[in-house]
Amino acid sequence: MINQFRKYTPLNILLLSVTGLVLCLGVFMHLPRNLMPVFFEPAIANFTGKLSPENITPQANVLITLVLTIFQALLINRTVNRFNLVGRSSFLPALLYMTLASLFLPFLVLSPILICNFLSIWMLDKLFSIYRHAEIKPLMFDLGMIVALGSLVYFPFIVMLLLLWCSLIIFRPFNWREWLAAPIGFATVYFLLGVVYLWFDRMAEFYEIWLPLAYPFPTSVHIDIYDYLVLLPVIFILVLFFLSLRQNLFKSVVHIRKSFQLLFCMFMLAVVSFYLNADWSISHFLLAVPPIAICMTYYFNYATTRWFYESVYVLLVLTIIYFQFF
Repeated sequence: MINQFRKYTPLNILLLSVTGLVLCLGVFMHLPRNLMPVFFEPAIANFTGKLSPENITPQANVLITLVLTIFQALLINRTVNRFNLVGRSSFLPALLYMTLASLFLPFLVLSPILICNFLSIWMLDKLFSIYRHAEIKPLMFDLGMIVALGSLVYFPFIVMLLLLWCSLIIFRPFNWREWLAAPIGFATVYFLLGVVYLWFDRMAEFYEIWLPLAYPFPTSVHIDIYDYLVLLPVIFILVLFFLSLRQNLFKSVVHIRKSFQLLFCMFMLAVVSFYLNADWSISHFLLAVPPIAICMTYYFNYATTRWFYESVYVLLVLTIIYFQFF
């Protein structure tokens, strides 16, 4: 499988779709009868109500999620190949994104986090490009607006504003105008939203939007033991990635090295932001899938012992399928 997806051929798009379908089969056995995701945070829901596709059956919900995930996989594949992050063009980023996006059952149904991953991939595409531009203030302004829009869909996405500053530290010399551009873009969206709330004389509800920022950071998180077990192959592959990165990092161009530093920052921010969601769910960690998928791609692209890396991937897939069905 890995060797096939190392090839940059359109056939892999079909194989990717088949892989995604196989990886979501288990969720059909565990679907709740009423599966109606809410797509917006209270910032928008206060006016629209809790929009939920009531006419979509649980089965259709999973199939729509599969289509969106395949589309996201192709988008992240395009970004990785465009910036040559792993050495050569392939469909490995798409395969590994699809695999990780099927890791837990909550990942396989519609959720605000799934929608936010479109914005995450879009942001990565823009952030990887700032190293090559002389003038990036308009770009940072746009990125600030993207973060704001994402936070209206899923509030914890707001932490990605810090990612924009991390990217400036990693890629650019200090320029205070660039640092201000991102929060100004972010504030522009919320300023316009505040005007709407003021127009309808509902400012008290506007202030309540920011309550999650006051949540205390939790000292413990309850995760089912089976969720820990399914993560073991992922952790093992990430260890292999770090060993591979250690061998090849200083042979890479500066942009590649800095890009992986940015991915690490994105992963950490995605993980620690879970406490901003009052209704905590493991689906939150879908935000961490894009950076992990790119890192795992790096390992599988440079791995040389075919029987070993193919076995590692098969182990990951079998673990996912086993815990979906059992």
